[in-house]
Amino acid sequence: MLILLLYISVFILAYVLYAAIARLTSSKIGFNARKTVTFGDESAVTSNRAASIMSVIAIFLIWGAFTGSKTTPLHVPGPFIGDTSFSYTATNPQKQTAEAKVHIRVGLVDQEFEEPEISGKNQSGFAKDDSLKVFAWRSGLIRVQDNDEGGKQEGYRVTAIDGKPIAPKQSVQVENGVVNMTGKGSLSFVPDKGWQMEAIWLPAPESIVSRLIEIFTDGYQNVTLLQHIGWSLYRVIMGFILGSLLGIPLGYAMGLNDWFRGWFDPIVEFMRPIPPLALIPLVIIWFGIWEKGKISLLFLAALWIMTISARAGVSGVNIAKVHAAYSLGASKFQIMKHVIMPNSLPEIFTGARVAMGVCWGTVVAAELVAAQKGAGKMIIAASKFQQTDIVIMGIIIIGVIGFGIDILMRIAETILVPWKGKS
Repeated sequence: MLILLLYISVFILAYVLYAAIARLTSSKIGFNARKTVTFGDESAVTSNRAASIMSVIAIFLIWGAFTGSKTTPLHVPGPFIGDTSFSYTATNPQKQTAEAKVHIRVGLVDQEFEEPEISGKNQSGFAKDDSLKVFAWRSGLIRVQDNDEGGKQEGYRVTAIDGKPIAPKQSVQVENGVVNMTGKGSLSFVPDKGWQMEAIWLPAPESIVSRLIEIFTDGYQNVTLLQHIGWSLYRVIMGFILGSLLGIPLGYAMGLNDWFRGWFDPIVEFMRPIPPLALIPLVIIWFGIWEKGKISLLFLAALWIMTISARAGVSGVNIAKVHAAYSLGASKFQIMKHVIMPNSLPEIFTGARVAMGVCWGTVVAAELVAAQKGAGKMIIAASKFQQTDIVIMGIIIIGVIGFGIDILMRIAETILVPWKGKS
């Protein structure tokens, strides 16, 4: 939640600064300046490259700030690292009290360090000083009674921490952490965690880059990174092509013929809201766990999207164009070829972009079962061993490739459908 609020704050600040600069450097532009047929068409509102760059930089800086990255200049408060201590007051069965200290050293999980040495002070009473080694973001349990004289006698207990009373299942805030007392009277020290995230939850950016270089060079589980990506792309493209080959003609038929529309509409509208993940058990039963099952799942993910986009494209053709073609003596085939198909292509390309995105996002689920290669398989295997850096690296790779595919499809749409957004 804190990260989300920070990101929203950065977005608002960047937008306010950009708007202020834009007002000073350019003339006022209103909605009436959008010279397109459709107000919301993509040609009316283009992506602001400055905003895109600032967005990526903001995400990177926030990521680095909350992971203690060496590549970012600013960091939020991190976990406490170093030496600290707290005192405790013990009461023996004779109602006598004595004080001692617990000396604590906190270090990172991947670092080697020793427990702090006890100086010999505060050893005059029956309570004796103790030492404890704790890892950051963890807690350390210590039974101070084991080191005290008479600490194992019935009725011996710790009654205060740094002068503050404590009882079983209670906590006391101390310098650089919190001391908890268990139900049996033992003490547990939890060092301050700060706002930074532990690497097991979110590694720093440089950890992801180093892991990417390592896997690109040596591979992961005897498979190179390019092979993992290549197999995922193969499955996605095959599923998308098969879904398009069936979905587009079916959408055309539903858009042009009321019988086809009535027959297939219940099936399409029933299957459309079902997420591909829910189909995995059925796909395994029908097609097995190997390549046929994976491609079949991606085929079903693309099929309904392509069907609906083709149907919408046909239904959205301006009837005046059809009448004009008829008046010029065009046949049904010519109308289909020169009027309906060209005017439905923008909707089909939009559906294709959505379908490719859904297929690329579903490939991780498709590779859940018995996959030996693939980006999704790499992510799933890494998650079993809590290799968060590989998981995030795989997610970033999938996102970057998915974004690249979308850009390629936009370029293809610009080349093949230059009339989009025009009457």
